[in-house]
Amino acid sequence: MIELENVAYSYGGGALLTDMSLTLAPASFHFLTGPSGVGKTTFLKLCYGALRPTTGQLRLFDRDVMQMDREAVALSRRRIGVVHQNCQFLDHLSVAENIALPLVVAGLDVASEQDNLRELMSWVGLTGRADALPPELSGGERQRAALARAVIMSPDVILADEPTGNVDWEMSQRLLRLLVELNRMGKTIMIATHDLGLIRAAKQQVQARVLRISKRRLQLAGAGLWRD
Repeated sequence: MIELENVAYSYGGGALLTDMSLTLAPASFHFLTGPSGVGKTTFLKLCYGALRPTTGQLRLFDRDVMQMDREAVALSRRRIGVVHQNCQFLDHLSVAENIALPLVVAGLDVASEQDNLRELMSWVGLTGRADALPPELSGGERQRAALARAVIMSPDVILADEPTGNVDWEMSQRLLRLLVELNRMGKTIMIATHDLGLIRAAKQQVQARVLRISKRRLQLAGAGLWRD
C-alpha cells in the first residue's frame, strides 16, 4: 500500500524526520504516537503524498512518488482517505454536500451515489443532520462527518490525525469503533494520537502496532528503532 524506505524530510534547513522505514500492509492497523511537534502530521502528509521526501524512497501503491507527476499523485490519493486534525468544511454547504465533495472533485455523478451517501451518513450516525450546516454541528458530529468524507470514495487506506483530540471519551470510543469496523472490512488504518487510553481500548478490539516518533526516527513503542 504505502512504503517508506530510509525516508527523511527536512524543513527550513533542519531535519524534522530522518531514516524512516515502514510498510503499511493491506488490512493492517497502526497507531502513531509522540509528543506535540515531533512530526506526526508531517509523517502522515508524507504517507498521502502531500509532501515529498528530502531523501529516501516513498512508494504509493507500488509507484515511486519522486517519479510521479502531480496528476498521478492526485489519482493515488483517491485511494487514501484522510481525517485531518482540524476538520475544515465549507460552511455554506450542508453536511451531506460536504461529505460528498470528494465525489464532486473526482468528477463523479453525485446523484448516482445518493444511496451510498445515505448509507454512509447512517453508519456514522448523522442521518438527522444531513441538511445542517457545519457551524451547527457539535465537535463529535464534525469528527464523524470528517470520517464519512474521508471514506466516501471507498479508499484502501485511512489516515486519521488526532481524530479524537476534540471530543469526550464516549465519542472517542464511538469513532474508534468506526475505524475498527473499517479495518475489519479490509481497510488499512493509521491513527496519529497522543491518547494512550485510546490505544489501550483499541488493543482490546484489534491487533494494532504502536509506533512512536522519537529523536526524528520511527520506533516500535517499547523497543528500539523498528523497521517493518
